[in-house]
Amino acid sequence: MTETITETFTELHEFLAAEQQLREDIRFVVKDMEQTTREIQKVLQAIHQPQGLKKVPELCESARKLFEAVKDQTKNLSDKIPVNQYYKYHDHWKFVFQKLMFLAALIVFLESENLIDRSVAAELIGAKVNKEDGFHVDLEDFLMGLLQLASELSRLSVNAVIAGDYNKPLLISAFLSNLESGFRLLNLKNDALRKRFDALKYDLKKVEEVVYDLSIRGLKPKDTSVLTELTN
Repeated sequence: MTETITETFTELHEFLAAEQQLREDIRFVVKDMEQTTREIQKVLQAIHQPQGLKKVPELCESARKLFEAVKDQTKNLSDKIPVNQYYKYHDHWKFVFQKLMFLAALIVFLESENLIDRSVAAELIGAKVNKEDGFHVDLEDFLMGLLQLASELSRLSVNAVIAGDYNKPLLISAFLSNLESGFRLLNLKNDALRKRFDALKYDLKKVEEVVYDLSIRGLKPKDTSVLTELTN
């Protein structure tokens, strides 16, 4: 009996040691991914500088190049996750994935004033859309990234005015209004998502106040035809 107990606990020890090593390996890869994410964010933060909006094409190009490193890191991470155990370890990378979704969405907005498609965002980091296809972007992580985008655009609307771009707040206001309408169609059961969605309402209100301020100061652009596509 003693030998049986010893064998059992020896096996348990080996299992726990292997589990701990796997988590350490995952954390190591995620740490690299977090560093690259900070570098991408640093590049894109330049849009808030006085001449930043004039440099959008080159800033987005630089950010996209850094996403190539993210693809390699995602591949490295996915190789470490045992089959059908994605959600067992998901907490290790969910926050960095949310940040990456936000940055991917920001790039697409800056380039086209459009909302990023989930498949495009997943492809940008080298992941799949659906769990059936392999290592993927969780839907809630994608949605959280979009909500982070709302806060960034709210900030941009203020800095755009400071930089003399009075059209950008109107574009952002229309975009966030559509984004809020889209989120209202969802039945959000995740507490974190619901709370973050509440923040979207304040982000939109802040942008609307910027637009109102432009209007009463006579600075609101008279030609708003550029908004037609966004509001349809």
